[in-house]
Amino acid sequence: MPNSLKVTMSFSQVFEQSIFIRASATVVELCITDHTLMYRWLNPMLRCEPVGKWDTFVGSRSRFIINIPFLEPSLNSIVAEREPGLIVWEFQGFFRGSARWECQPELEGTRLLNRFEFEIPNPLIKFGFNQFAASWTKSDMEAQLRRLKRLAEEQYYR
Repeated sequence: MPNSLKVTMSFSQVFEQSIFIRASATVVELCITDHTLMYRWLNPMLRCEPVGKWDTFVGSRSRFIINIPFLEPSLNSIVAEREPGLIVWEFQGFFRGSARWECQPELEGTRLLNRFEFEIPNPLIKFGFNQFAASWTKSDMEAQLRRLKRLAEEQYYR
């Protein structure tokens, strides 16, 4: 029998960036997971509503809603992975994928890694996203990291 070659094709898109924050990993993690603090760095066009009580344990559910009048597209999310310094939200809606937030302690602070991996099943929405929103999404993620950095450093040095 001839050797077979298994080829795995992935149509996922990945946006990943990191930022150094002069604060402990504990404080950075708190800024990511505390529902009230989240609104100080999250894009103002987004809101995150808990499904039930707000929590970040594995299995906890929430809904991220884009504040577009009359449409309000949403992503249903679930905490898929949770450890100290790590939270992974998996989501479904017009996107399918995950958002990984990982706090990596360093000598004088924390390196925060944010990885957004997703696929867009609808070809029309995928085309529109790639043509009009992909570069904005990348820029917005970088801006969120800068806001999160300011917030965490502010919380840390109080």
